[in-house]
Order: sequence, then C-alpha cells, then structure tokens
Amino acid sequence: MVSGFLFAGLNIQRGNISVAVVELVMAGYSLAILCLIPRVKNLESWILAYVLPFFSAMMVALLSPSSTASVFVWSLLIPMVAHLLLGRRKGLAVSVVFIAVAVVIYFFKFRNNMVLMQPVAVANVAILTLVILALSHVYEITREQTEARLLNLAHSDPLTGLANRARLRDVFAHEKVRSQRSGTPLSLVVFDLDHFKRVNDSFGHESGDLALKHFSQLLKQSLRKTDLAVRLGGEEFCMLLMDTSPAQAMMVAEKIRLKLEQSSLEVAGGTVKLTLSAGVAGYGEDGDALEDVLRAADLRLYTAKKDGRNRVCLKEPDQVCDPFDRVDQETVT
Repeated sequence: MVSGFLFAGLNIQRGNISVAVVELVMAGYSLAILCLIPRVKNLESWILAYVLPFFSAMMVALLSPSSTASVFVWSLLIPMVAHLLLGRRKGLAVSVVFIAVAVVIYFFKFRNNMVLMQPVAVANVAILTLVILALSHVYEITREQTEARLLNLAHSDPLTGLANRARLRDVFAHEKVRSQRSGTPLSLVVFDLDHFKRVNDSFGHESGDLALKHFSQLLKQSLRKTDLAVRLGGEEFCMLLMDTSPAQAMMVAEKIRLKLEQSSLEVAGGTVKLTLSAGVAGYGEDGDALEDVLRAADLRLYTAKKDGRNRVCLKEPDQVCDPFDRVDQETVT
C-alpha cells in the first residue's frame, strides 16, 4: 500500500499518468483488503484476490514505455510473496507464470539495447531469478514439512505413537457434527490396564514402556482406519468408534480384552501378562460434550474395576457388568 502511493506520486511527477493510476488503484485496493482481512472467512480466496491484481499491476509498470531496467528488480519479489501467501504448489505456479511474463516484457522492451542484452547481463538476471525462485520453493517445502512434524508431535503420544487428548478433542468435534448431520452413532471406550504398577515394580519402567507399546499395537490392529486410538495418559487409553453404537463398541472392546488376555510379552526378567478394564459410552445418550462422554465411560470403567477387573462395562455404576446381555440383538461390525 505504501509503495503504491509512493510510486504513484513519483510517476505523476514524471508525467506517467497511466501507471500512476494503476498504482493508486492497487494502493487503495491494498488498504481496503488490509481493513477487511481480519473479518473474512475464506482467506485463500482473498489471498488470490490480492496477489493476482498485485502482480498484474507490476506487469503493467514493467510494460510502461517510461520504465527503466531497474524496475524489473521488483519481479524478484514475485516468488517470495507467492510462496509465502499461496504455499509451494500454487506459489510455484503463479511465480512461473508472472516471471515468464516479466521475461517476455524485458526482451520485448530491451531487445535492441546492446548493453542490457549482453550475455553476461542476461545470465546474471536469469540465474539470480531462478535461484530466488528455487530458494523460495525449497524454503516453503521445508516449512510445510516442519509444520507437519510439529503438528504430529502436538497431536500424538511420543511413546506409543497413538493420538493424544488434543487430537481426540479435534476428531470428536468433527465427528460430532457428522453424527448430528447424518444421524449415525458415535461411541467411546476408555481402557485401563489392570495392576499396571506391578509391571513397573516387578520388571522395571523400561518393561512397562514395552507393555504400553504392546497394548497400543494391539489396539491399532483391532480398529478400522476410520476409528481413533488414543493414549489418555499413563496406562489409560481410549478409542473413538465412528458409525458404531455403544453396544457394538462394547463387543469391539470385549474382543480387544480377550486378545490382550490371551497374549503375552517377553521382557527382561520374565513374561508379562496383561488384562484390562473398560467402560463404554455413547455420544448423545451420555452427553453432547467430549468431557461428558469421557466422564460416563470413566464411571463404567471404575465399575468394571470394582466388579473384579478384566471386563468391559456398559452399565450404570450400581449394575453388574455382563459383556453379552446388551448386544445379543445387534450386529457387530
């Protein structure tokens, strides 16, 4: 915006009114977008609505009969701005298009200028432009990869590789909307490994970590790609099951319980046998917020522990848990 007003003033002094008008319009447009941008929703569309006119105005300035070779320095700004605002794919595409236009304008304007068309001068400009384009693109690739790694770290448990609470919160919010829109069920199961402290005390914390990884792998192998396995913390885990009723979720949890009970893990010092207790809850019938559904599942988890551990509970706290009495009429997926 500031550059537009500045160069418009300079071009008016030089009598280059057409370019000055374009720069004034672009400066005013930039001011308008600056005021609007905090309130817009579709940011990417507004970015395109700014970048394309901005670069087009730059091409108009380059094409002006009164512009000098020094004006072409501004074209070096194109790849940096394009990649910064549009990302690596769209940024590269827009950069290539407008830099190609700038090259055509340069050769059209200075084709008869022996000084500016010297091979060394042309090579310097061409190589510098390509280097800036390449560096901008590589930097954007590196930035996106770093952002993806940081996002993955922020949403996953470093020991097991499962999702963490933050990821659970995001996925639940998304699936909650989908469940409301389509009327499909959404269920949650909370697991707790029974007597896990004994594993750490008997075999050491390193073996305890191996046990947690062992159960995490078993949990991941038992779920569909659309489901979410989560480590809530310590020896407490959770799974979010899409398009699954609480009764169906209970059967899935019961299969996982049996798999864990029948498996064993060899560690330094002996064999670790694990069992789990679990509580099942459903979105809607147990609450609309994640905290409410988790709380209901936790209550049933502690009921399972109180009733002897190594069982899955889909009952109220004052009732006995039986993994089969609520699901005999339903099909398990």
